[in-house]
Amino acid sequence: MKNILTLALLLSVYSVHAQSAVPVPSVSTAAVSTAAAPTSTMAHSADEKAATVDAVIAAEKQRFEAQISKDYAVLDQVLGNDLVYTHSNGNTDNKQSYIQSIRDGKSKYDAIDVEEQKVRIYGNTAIINGMCMIKAMSNGETINTHLKYTDVYVRKGKQWQMVAWQSIRLAN
Repeated sequence: MKNILTLALLLSVYSVHAQSAVPVPSVSTAAVSTAAAPTSTMAHSADEKAATVDAVIAAEKQRFEAQISKDYAVLDQVLGNDLVYTHSNGNTDNKQSYIQSIRDGKSKYDAIDVEEQKVRIYGNTAIINGMCMIKAMSNGETINTHLKYTDVYVRKGKQWQMVAWQSIRLAN
C-alpha cells in the first residue's frame, strides 16, 4: 500500500508539472509514423518532440535488452538511483535490490516482447504505458506473464533514466 501511495504521489507531482506541458501524441512501437509538419518553429518543436519520444523508447529497449543479457553497466546507467520498481506480484525493489536480484539469478529474463508502448512527454519527464510478454524465471519458477505497465523516465543530463515501474498481470 505504501508503494502504491508513493507512486501515486510521484505521478501527481509530475501531473502538476505537466499541466503547462504539451504532451506528445501516443506512439506505438508496432507502427511509429511521423506526420509532415509545417515549416516553421512548430515543425522544429514537433521534430524535437519526436526525437525525445524516440530517445525514451530507445532507453526502454536498451533496459529490456540489458535485463535479458545481464548487462549490469547498462542497467546501472538507465535505472535512476531513486528507482521504485513495483512488480506485478506487489513486491518492490530499489535500484540496488533489483540489479542484485538479476545478478543472483532470482530474476532471470529470457525474453521481453513489447506489444504496445504509448509515450507522453512532460518537460524532462516521460511516462510510458505499455503491454509486454515476459518470459522469465523468478525464484526458480518459470513465468510467462502478459503485463500491462506504467513506467516513468526522467532526463538527467542527456540520459533518460527509469525512476518508477509498476505492472499488473493480464489474463493470457
